[in-house]
Amino acid sequence: MSLSTIPNLLTGFRFIVVPFLLICLQPGVENGLALVGFALFVIAAVTDYLDGFRARRWDVQTSFGKLMDPLADKILVTAVLVMLIPMGRLSALVAFLILARELVITGLRGVAAASGLVIAASKLGKWKTFIQIVALATLMFPLGVLPIANLHEIGRIILYVALTLTLVSGADYVVKFYKLYSPSA
Repeated sequence: MSLSTIPNLLTGFRFIVVPFLLICLQPGVENGLALVGFALFVIAAVTDYLDGFRARRWDVQTSFGKLMDPLADKILVTAVLVMLIPMGRLSALVAFLILARELVITGLRGVAAASGLVIAASKLGKWKTFIQIVALATLMFPLGVLPIANLHEIGRIILYVALTLTLVSGADYVVKFYKLYSPSA
């Protein structure tokens, strides 16, 4: 197995985890299954960090990884956002705003890539992702396992911070895109 395969396998793992998350995050599932979903999400989030770190460190970035890594992240986050709505832990509006930003930025990345431009993820975008993951993990955690008072309320507050960073980093990305790319008429 070559070094370039390892980061891509970690990316692939995130795709594989999503159907299991959908099962584990059904409203009313027992705490044990919900805890498995929580653990899978945290492990998948860690693989997001590891695949990028390893690819850069080993200098084995691939076209596949550059395309599939952000897609795997978006599918993972989308699955959790959508499943938290019927559980009553997240409003549909917050989920919509986060998902709309991700779709817009993905579209702009595609346009930029078609023109040979790459707009790297900013530190703000990386912080957005980290805080989103913390918020979603907090909201996913089954209260029956460790009855931590106000855990989901804390998760919602963290998610509003993530939402703010999501919108601000999205606007920052749009500004960078338009500075680099001016479509011809």
